[in-house]
Amino acid sequence: MLLQIKESGELLEIEEIQELIDPNNDVVHGREQQGEEEQPPESYKKENLVFPSGEDLPRCWLDADYRKD
Repeated sequence: MLLQIKESGELLEIEEIQELIDPNNDVVHGREQQGEEEQPPESYKKENLVFPSGEDLPRCWLDADYRKD
């Protein structure tokens, strides 16, 4: 799955989807998509990521207590 880093606009390929959708993880591992060479995986805070369309990630992926107000 590709996401976008908010600040730089760079695309990021997520290594493990389960890590992304687990609201108890605030960090995901992914590879920046820069040119044709595969980049080494790095850690990224989920709060700094959005979908390539600019839409925020679902709250249920970020907050384990999303149902409580």
